[in-house]
Amino acid sequence: MSEIKQITAVARDRAGKGAARAVRRQGQVPAVIYGGGQAAEAIALDFNQTKQLIFAGHFLTTIFEIDVNGKKTRAIPRDYQLDPVRDFPVHVDFLRLAKGQAIKVVVPVHVVGQDKCPGVKRGGTLQIVEHSVELLVPSDAIPDFIEASVADLDIGTSVHLSDIKLPKGVKSVSAENVTLVTVVAPSGMKEEAAAPAAEAAAPAKA
Repeated sequence: MSEIKQITAVARDRAGKGAARAVRRQGQVPAVIYGGGQAAEAIALDFNQTKQLIFAGHFLTTIFEIDVNGKKTRAIPRDYQLDPVRDFPVHVDFLRLAKGQAIKVVVPVHVVGQDKCPGVKRGGTLQIVEHSVELLVPSDAIPDFIEASVADLDIGTSVHLSDIKLPKGVKSVSAENVTLVTVVAPSGMKEEAAAPAAEAAAPAKA
């Protein structure tokens, strides 16, 4: 689980596109904290700190304690926008978190055991079907990733989400039978397997 990170912000008096542009001209990133049964709160974040946090990875699964003029709010980023040309942050949305609250997050899939995979040793190719999955998790126990082991996979076999032992309190939002990774046969092996079938079918047609 990612540690709770601290971030400092200042309150914004106005919302809207014009106010957001003014915030960006001051070297800040406009943001909003919403949810938790409270009114949305417009804030401004430090540009350099926000950019660093986003590009460090795991931004959307990291819980932040946001200090707004001395008032601290625990929240998780729900979305962020980047400038399409210069690739820097232009807006962030945060969701307030209550203690014990369950939230949906998208968590990356880490594939392990490639060096032991029988299918790969026989010439097969690992094909990652899903790079991430959506999970329902406790807000204070968000996993950084889930592991899909291919150590026992042979050619033509797969790892499904239902094969993964999820952390305590974590449930799948994605379909449990979704395929995460599979071992695909090499083209030569496919041709060899297809040849006998073709030969067997030929006399029947004749």
